[in-house]
Amino acid sequence: MSDSIAFQFMTEIGIIHQLGSTVMERSLTDGLTLPQFAVLNHLVRLGDQQSPVELARAMQVTKATMSSTLGRLERKGLVAGNPNPDDGRSRRIAITPRGRKVRDRAITAVAGHIADIEKEIGTAALENGLPLLRKVRTLLDRARGDD
Repeated sequence: MSDSIAFQFMTEIGIIHQLGSTVMERSLTDGLTLPQFAVLNHLVRLGDQQSPVELARAMQVTKATMSSTLGRLERKGLVAGNPNPDDGRSRRIAITPRGRKVRDRAITAVAGHIADIEKEIGTAALENGLPLLRKVRTLLDRARGDD
C-alpha cells in the first residue's frame, strides 16, 4: 500500500524545510539564529508591529520561547518593544532599521543558494508553484487551532 499523494506532498515539504533550514543556518550572519531571522523576516513580510503573543502564534512556539527570542533581538537592537496604544500594558514589537539591515544581509548571504534553485528550476516554474504553496499554507494555518 502506498502513501496518499497528500502525505507524499507533505513529506516533500518537510524535507525541503529541513534542507532549507540547514542552508539558512549555515548562511546567517551577525550572530543571528534561525528563529531570530524568522521573527525579523515575519515582521518585514507583514510590514507592521505584532504583539509577542501574535508572534508566538505565528512561529508556533510558546510565549516563553518567543519572549526569550525577542529579548535577544532587543539586546542586539534588532527589534523594539513599544507600548500598545490600545491598552498601555502589552507591547507591540517592531523591527528596527538595524534589524532590517541584518535581515537583508542574511538574505544576501543565502542568495547564491536561492539563485541556484531558480536557475535550475526556472523562474516561471517557481512562480507557477507559489499559488499552490500559499493555498496549502492557508489551509494549514486555518487548521492549526490557536486555542
